[in-house]
Amino acid sequence: MESHSPYLDEQRQQPLRIYFIPFLAAGHILPLSDIARVFTARGHHVTIITTPSNAQIIRTSTPHHPNFLLHTVPFPSQELGLPDGIENLSDTFDDDTFMKVFNGMDTLREPIEHFLGRHPPDCIVADFMFPWVEDLANKLRVPRLVFNGFSLFAICAVESFRAHPVPPDASPPFLIHDFPHSVTMNATPPTLLREVLESMFEAELRSHGIILNNFVELDGEEYVQYYERTTGHKVWHLGPACLLHGTAEEKAERGQKSVLSVQKCMSWLDSKNPNSVVYICFGSLCCFPDCQLYEIACAVEASGCEFIWVVREKEGKEEEEEMKEKWLPKGFEERNSKKGLIIRGWAPQVLILRHSAVGGFLSHCGWNSTVEAISAGVPMITWPMHSEQFYNEKLITEVRGVGVEVGVDEWRSTGYGQREKVVGRGRIEVAIRRLMDGGNEAQEIRVRAQELGKKARAAVQEGGSSFNNFTALIDELKRLRDCKHVD
Repeated sequence: MESHSPYLDEQRQQPLRIYFIPFLAAGHILPLSDIARVFTARGHHVTIITTPSNAQIIRTSTPHHPNFLLHTVPFPSQELGLPDGIENLSDTFDDDTFMKVFNGMDTLREPIEHFLGRHPPDCIVADFMFPWVEDLANKLRVPRLVFNGFSLFAICAVESFRAHPVPPDASPPFLIHDFPHSVTMNATPPTLLREVLESMFEAELRSHGIILNNFVELDGEEYVQYYERTTGHKVWHLGPACLLHGTAEEKAERGQKSVLSVQKCMSWLDSKNPNSVVYICFGSLCCFPDCQLYEIACAVEASGCEFIWVVREKEGKEEEEEMKEKWLPKGFEERNSKKGLIIRGWAPQVLILRHSAVGGFLSHCGWNSTVEAISAGVPMITWPMHSEQFYNEKLITEVRGVGVEVGVDEWRSTGYGQREKVVGRGRIEVAIRRLMDGGNEAQEIRVRAQELGKKARAAVQEGGSSFNNFTALIDELKRLRDCKHVD
């Protein structure tokens, strides 16, 4: 019979001390910060370790809580030849600055190790892009959880290709080997990207488990079983992060400050009919050349749809008319002044997607954007560009049936630089019309998207799948801490 210890009873009531180390990109920082806040709401002590500029992003979008702390470590912007305050991949505009910020993250290791050595936590949650945290966790004898910003579906696809490599001379299309669904890939990942992801995923398998910004009903229980069967590793679905905290003000201030007032954006949408607006945004790490933006503009105008189009700023410079005409047809803004809204810079995406006027989302299939659209019940028009986005596209279109494909096949390691192909306006227009024309196919896709949206909202409510996963994970971390104290 197990002996009963009053000390253990008291110990189990003590809050956990959890440190979070996010990767320096908006698509990693925001969902991990949202997840961290749930641990705070459940009575535990959270510290997020990041750089000064990124701490400010978190601070402005997070209500004050005594158990939610930020600890900053310096980022060597000047030594890297970067302007002061450039500490986030989302602030970069080309491959050169992207790599400077990326490589600069290596300098975070020493001050983080020093801080944790003086203030050891009960658990470290680090982004999968920081595999060195494994050594630190082992040294401190605390569990390491890995935050992976992908869908489990994409992780399973990478693991499948790692176990069953595609021959170097093979050309797409090809099926993903031994998968729960028959999934056809129409593009091949760049060799460098594949090697980096496989290395990172191999390291994360040595952690205590992975946590995801997703809900199990979207990935599918079959992929949880596939992952655990093929890797022997544990996974916790804790999202969607965008649904974890509720007020409109919080959602408006999530991330950077919108360049267009939230009130103006919402007022414009209020004047539109339900499901009439297509929202166009390719995330914070994708940069199209002018010639591709021009084709998108022509396609949107030809489709006749009302639209909100988010375009990255041109390196923070005022745009002259001559420069504008390189990516916008002459007179485009005047002709579409009532039909469309162009936002140059950051937009309140979560609020836009939740508005009833939005009927479709033309997206790069980055995971945050994908799960935000699904959470709002908005179907997608898929245009993947880099990283794991081509896998996400297949989950959206072939597996869950909540989107249509533009039909791109140029898979790159990053979202920057000149691309080999320009996607023509005709192909883009066809995809937009296919979802927005109100036909039978579009209606069926929309119904499925709305059903998934209901499941997403249920997942984070008390008794929902993600809510229960949080409870199970907290219990597991307490058990690990208490076992360590007994030892």
